[in-house]
Amino acid sequence: MMGFLGVGMLLSGCKSAPELTKANALALIQAKYDQTPAAGTPIAVDVQGLKDGVTAKYWEKATVYANRIWGDFTLSAEGKKLITLSDGGNILKWRPDHDPEPSYAVVVTTVATSHLKAQNVQDAQDEVLPGVDTAKGADFSEAQNLDGVPAPLVKIAHNAINKLTNKRHADFAFVNGAWTLHSIE
Repeated sequence: MMGFLGVGMLLSGCKSAPELTKANALALIQAKYDQTPAAGTPIAVDVQGLKDGVTAKYWEKATVYANRIWGDFTLSAEGKKLITLSDGGNILKWRPDHDPEPSYAVVVTTVATSHLKAQNVQDAQDEVLPGVDTAKGADFSEAQNLDGVPAPLVKIAHNAINKLTNKRHADFAFVNGAWTLHSIE
């Protein structure tokens, strides 16, 4: 009886997709991130980060304005090696509307470039994708990669104003006998 069932499945061409494991899903997502050009990590510098940057000697106070709230901070030689400013200059311009303003920040970008990291991939679930016979989807965390960034700058990046991880969703398709990454949302 089992022989007939096996021959019947073989003759009918019944092919089932192998399991898409968390490790396989992670590898497919990370491969996509690794193919994307490496980029610097944007870091929002809030008031605590501003103080931490002075302590780390990444910038130093150059000008305090009459309103005693605004200030200009010149990037040090060490700071220039580690970060760039959005305007391409070397003066970090601090311009909050009032003091204290916890939501105010200036964005700097690390000179060190890296790829995003995929983490915490959940179990893949069956999905329906247009034009795809077999599909699965999995939620995961996308994290900024701060490898190679000095500890004081990592501390600034971990201030509450920064969001270093995002929840994302990946869709996978079983095509030509293998699982492939279809999209990341």
